[in-house]
Amino acid sequence: MKSVLFKILALLLLFSFSNLFASEHSESVDKYSTHRVETYKHQEFSKMVHGFLASTGLSALIHPDPDELNAHGQKMSDFHKSWGRIIMILISFLMFYLAIAKGFEPLLLLPIAFGGFLANIPIANIAGPDGFLGVIYNMGLANEFFPIIIFMGVGAMTDFGPLLSNPKTALLGGAAQFGIFGTLVGAVALSQYTNIFDFTLQQSSAISIIGGADGPTSIFIATKLAPELLGAIAVASYSYMAMVPIIQPPIMKALTTDKERKIKMSTLRHVSRLEKLIFPILVLVLAILVLPESTPLIGAFMFGNFLKESGVVERLNDTLQNSLINITTIFLGLGVGSKLASDQFLVPNTLAILLLGIIAFSVGTAAGVLMAKLMNLFPGHKINPLIGSAGVSAVPMAARVSNKVGMEYDRSNMLLMHAMGPNVAGVIGSAVAAGILISFFK
Repeated sequence: MKSVLFKILALLLLFSFSNLFASEHSESVDKYSTHRVETYKHQEFSKMVHGFLASTGLSALIHPDPDELNAHGQKMSDFHKSWGRIIMILISFLMFYLAIAKGFEPLLLLPIAFGGFLANIPIANIAGPDGFLGVIYNMGLANEFFPIIIFMGVGAMTDFGPLLSNPKTALLGGAAQFGIFGTLVGAVALSQYTNIFDFTLQQSSAISIIGGADGPTSIFIATKLAPELLGAIAVASYSYMAMVPIIQPPIMKALTTDKERKIKMSTLRHVSRLEKLIFPILVLVLAILVLPESTPLIGAFMFGNFLKESGVVERLNDTLQNSLINITTIFLGLGVGSKLASDQFLVPNTLAILLLGIIAFSVGTAAGVLMAKLMNLFPGHKINPLIGSAGVSAVPMAARVSNKVGMEYDRSNMLLMHAMGPNVAGVIGSAVAAGILISFFK
C-alpha cells in the first residue's frame, strides 16, 4: 500500500514539474522568437489603389492633411501646405538657375537651394527633427559649429600682408560696418512705426548683420538670436554676396569722380613672417580683453590663419583650405536650406529682411567709399576710394570688383592687393559687430 502511494505522489510531482518547465520554455520561446502574428487585413484591389493615391505627394498638395504639423510641431495653414510649397520649390529652381547659369556663389547657393527643395516635399518631413536635414541642422547649425569651421577655412586662405603693410585701410573695413548698425535702426523703426512688421530687438540685430555681407557670421548670430529667421537671413546674406559685381559698381561710380578712380596707390611694403605670426595672436588677445563674445568667430579665423603663416603644418593648412571647408560647406548649405520651408519663408517678415538686406549692403558699400574720400582730405598718400567698397566682408569678391572697376578707367591701375586690406579688415569688423550685438542680450 505504501509503495502504491509513493508511486502516485512521484507521478504527481513529475507531472507538475513537466508543466512548469513547459510554461517557462514557451515564455522563453515567445521572448526570443521573431515570429509575429500577421495583422494585415485583406482589402479589395480598388481600396488598395485608393490608399496608394492618398499617400502620394500630389494628393498631399491638392488635399493637405488638416492635422499636419511643421518641423516645430505647430499646425500649418492650408496655403503653406499646398501653394506655399509649390512656390518655394519654384524659388529653389530659380536659385539653381542663378547658381549654375549666372555663377552666383554656386558653392553655397546650390546646397541651400537643394535643401530648400527637400524641405518642401510633403509627407516625408525631411526637415523635421528626425529627418536627415533636421539632423544636419541640429548637429552643426543649432550649436554654431559649421560657421566656426567655415571661419577656420577662410582664415587659412587669408593673407593679412596687405592690411599690415597699409594699416590705415582698416578704417575702411570699419566704416563699411556702418551698414550693420544702420540696418539695426531701420529694422527697429519698421517694427515701431508700421503694423505690417513685428521684429523684436533680437531679430533686428540678427537681420542687421546682413549689411556686412558675411554669410557665416550671419548664420552664427541668427542661430543665437533669431533661429526662426535663419533661412531668410542666410539666403539674403549669400544672395547679396553673390551679387556684389552687380550691386556695388553703380554705387562706387556714383560716389566718385573720374580723377578719384584713377588714383594710383604706392607699392605695398614687404611684411615679414614674424609680423604675420604675431598679428593673429595680437587680434585674438585684444578680442579676449575687450569683447569675449566675438572670440568664437575671431578665434577660429585667427587659428586658421596662424596655421597657414606658421609654415610647419602644411597638411593641416591644406585640409582647412580644401577638404574640411568643402565638406562643411555642403552640410552648412543643406542645413540652411532646411529652414526654407514654406511656413517659415513665405511670411511678410521675409520680404522685409530681403529689403533691409539690400539697403544694408548698399549703405555699407557707400560708407567705405565715403570714408576713403574723407581720408584723402588729410595729408599723406592718397587712397583710391574704389577700395573702400571692399570693406564689406565678401572675401575676395569685393576686392576683385574694386580692382575691376579701377581698371575700367586705367588698365595699368592694379588695386587688388590694396583692396584686400579693407576686405580682410571687414571680416574682422563683422565678427566684432556680431559679438557686440550678441553681448547686448547676455
